[in-house]
Amino acid sequence: MSWFEAVVLGLIQGLTEFLPISSSAHLRVFSALFGWEDPGAAFTAVTQLGTETAVLIYFRKDIASIIHAWTLALFRKEMRGDPNARMGWFIIAGSLPICILGLAFQHTIETALRDLRIIGTTLIVFGVILAIADRTRLRSPGKPISELTLPHALGYGFAQSLALIPGVSRSGGTISAGLFLGYSREAAARFSFLLAIPAVLASGVLELFDIGEGPAPSWGPTIVATLIAFVVGYAAVAWFLKYITTHTFLPFVVYRIALGVLIIVLVAVGVLAPNEGGLG
Repeated sequence: MSWFEAVVLGLIQGLTEFLPISSSAHLRVFSALFGWEDPGAAFTAVTQLGTETAVLIYFRKDIASIIHAWTLALFRKEMRGDPNARMGWFIIAGSLPICILGLAFQHTIETALRDLRIIGTTLIVFGVILAIADRTRLRSPGKPISELTLPHALGYGFAQSLALIPGVSRSGGTISAGLFLGYSREAAARFSFLLAIPAVLASGVLELFDIGEGPAPSWGPTIVATLIAFVVGYAAVAWFLKYITTHTFLPFVVYRIALGVLIIVLVAVGVLAPNEGGLG
């Protein structure tokens, strides 16, 4: 991977990680369109450490309160009903599905599921699902995040696990689940970002060992892309949370469907091979 590729992919990662349009799909698709090698799942996971660091900083007060209350609740019974302590357990419970499924299907995720036809299809299908979920919120303001329950946290978790398939979108899947469960757009997005922290950090640390090995990009370009993803990601998450307080997800739905159709057409006419630039 060249330094130029690292800069471009870092920008793409930072811009798309928090929007419901799938960062992993964009890294895969744009690499294929530019004629570059597929950066691979390891590169994607490690650059997500950059965007996740942006989340840690942006939500630092919330995270500190959750960790503090959750830790106290382990030793003090009267703290177990504290909303922040409960949120800590909800994040842990909601993280289990993606951790289990990610380990169980790691090879498939890193190879077969990176087929451009699959990515095009998931962009379209989950774009339609996001549109339907968003319309349900037009009928009511939705519940705040303080009303989150354990079953709903698990529902979020199973939706997040679908993001193991490039094109689904971690934020898109979990936000859709939150909207279907009756939460407001802001509440759905907020828990989506908090829920992603354990899984993304664990995945990124695990994949660190693959950087520079085999087909994975070398350390230099990966670090550059991760730093760029952090800076751009911080701006993106701040903008997105403000945007959804007064806007629907329709622009993202239209974009997902248009991109998905474009990918499928380009593959169908032979401009792109299904595994263009694939790692095998």
